[in-house]
Amino acid sequence: MGYLCPSSTVGKQQKPLNMSQAPFQKFTAKKKNSVVKEEIRQEKKKARIEKNAYFDNLKEEKYQAMLAKRAQKAGHVPRATAAPVKAAVAPKKTTSKPADTKTTDIAMPLNKFLAHCGVASRREAVTFITEGKIKVNKEVVTEPGYKVQPTDEVIFNGKKLYVTKNLVYILLNKPKDFITTTDDPQDRKTVMQLIQKATDERVYPIGRLDRNTSGVLLLTNDGDLTQKLSHPSYEIKKIYEVKLDKNLTKTHFDEILDGLTLEDGKIYVDSLAYADSKDKSIIGIEIHSGRNRIVRRIFESLGYDVKGLDRVMYAGLTKKNVERSKWRYLSDKEIRLLKYMNESKGKKGTKEAIAQPAAPNPKEVRLSSKEISEAIGESVPEPKKAFVQKEKKDKKPPVPRKFKTHSEKKKHRK
Repeated sequence: MGYLCPSSTVGKQQKPLNMSQAPFQKFTAKKKNSVVKEEIRQEKKKARIEKNAYFDNLKEEKYQAMLAKRAQKAGHVPRATAAPVKAAVAPKKTTSKPADTKTTDIAMPLNKFLAHCGVASRREAVTFITEGKIKVNKEVVTEPGYKVQPTDEVIFNGKKLYVTKNLVYILLNKPKDFITTTDDPQDRKTVMQLIQKATDERVYPIGRLDRNTSGVLLLTNDGDLTQKLSHPSYEIKKIYEVKLDKNLTKTHFDEILDGLTLEDGKIYVDSLAYADSKDKSIIGIEIHSGRNRIVRRIFESLGYDVKGLDRVMYAGLTKKNVERSKWRYLSDKEIRLLKYMNESKGKKGTKEAIAQPAAPNPKEVRLSSKEISEAIGESVPEPKKAFVQKEKKDKKPPVPRKFKTHSEKKKHRK
């Protein structure tokens, strides 16, 4: 009994201790589901790479053993010299080193080469080239179309460049007060600070978001994908949530849908809707134009002040399960969809079409021939009567029925 009493008192003291710690559990940092899923995805990817490497080595060993066995049977190589055969083929395993000797696998324009190296997008690369910051074979080249050969030596900022093999694709939920650029001379906060732990590769943002605009932003070192998503001919769609200082009236709502004339030309939106039926100051707008500050300028031209602007979708990608200031890697499926998105539109697009303003509203295009002729001041030609009469003559008269009723048909058989 003397032993049971202390144990019972210890148990009574431990219970209130656990209860006192319970309120502090809400302050412990818990991993979000998106973070846990991303860690699992990366672990699976790493395990898959290790598995493939193991089987590749196993195949290589079997292949070398088979070659040695064949050589022994043929009598060309004695048993003592069988080992050098494996040593002669061993350099096949180190296939990553030729990248250091070759600048690129195929000849390509200089601006495209810089984009593939992860220096900048093609458009930004043209600026670097024209400013004389690029040297090819120790000579400054200022032509963006200069063809870089596999044996050329391209230097930027004192470093020799190679075509990037390890491509990275990152989706960031950008917060406010961050600049969409790789560096800022005024030492302001940039989006690169938010993804500095994501990769060691040099990545850059696709397109731009204003400092006070938040939402979906893609960053990559894939120059071809950057060029595609930034090119107007592909018509990459974006969806924004706009918060205004007052309710959007029905008149202005219809004006935006019909098209507005801004200082840089006519602008049309793909769709427009009230995001909240009770609060008409929150608007959802879908647009594919890439003009500078286009969404803000649309509403400011009608006398509204944009209090908040958030990009909720870009090229079919959303910020679902990605908190503000957080990021995630794109999946293989998402990367494939981006690379083949609007491929038919991109092939049909020409320089002349890109130079023209945005396509007119379908309401304005669907005009009758009379309305078109009145607009250009011409009379409408009447249809040819001879052609109409010919069509009537060609029509054969209907064949009369032999028996009008079923009973008449029976009588005729009898």
